[in-house]
Amino acid sequence: MVRDVPVIVYTDGACSGNPGPGGWAWAVAPGGEPRGTGGELLTTNQQMEIQAVIEALRALPPGPVHVVTDSTYVANCFRDRWYERWERNGWRNSKKEPVANAERWRELLALVRGRPKVTWGWVKGHSGDAMNDLVDRLAVAEANELRSRR
Repeated sequence: MVRDVPVIVYTDGACSGNPGPGGWAWAVAPGGEPRGTGGELLTTNQQMEIQAVIEALRALPPGPVHVVTDSTYVANCFRDRWYERWERNGWRNSKKEPVANAERWRELLALVRGRPKVTWGWVKGHSGDAMNDLVDRLAVAEANELRSRR
């Protein structure tokens, strides 16, 4: 059965160097559980921001979700519907160049479209929001763990 009340999930990405080892994290408010983390050896901060949302939507049960991110890149894509222009233009941006991170955006869009409702919120990073601080710490820890293995 699909629930009516949205799950509130916070997401964040981090990178040690850009590109470099990166981490992503997500956690459900208000208590931070469930949560997920992971990372990649050679990535960018923007890729990890997108990946955090992908992983959250993959992991959460069916139903509405409210995603809270400190990434204007992610929030603005959905708030301003950038993806609609990208799709109309064959995944080219306003400069007629290929959209950065298009494969991740396509995957994220498929996940968003597969849910009854996904809404978006933005929070300023490092501003004392407890849930944002939690996912930031988790993402940074993943990036640092990968960096230490190099």
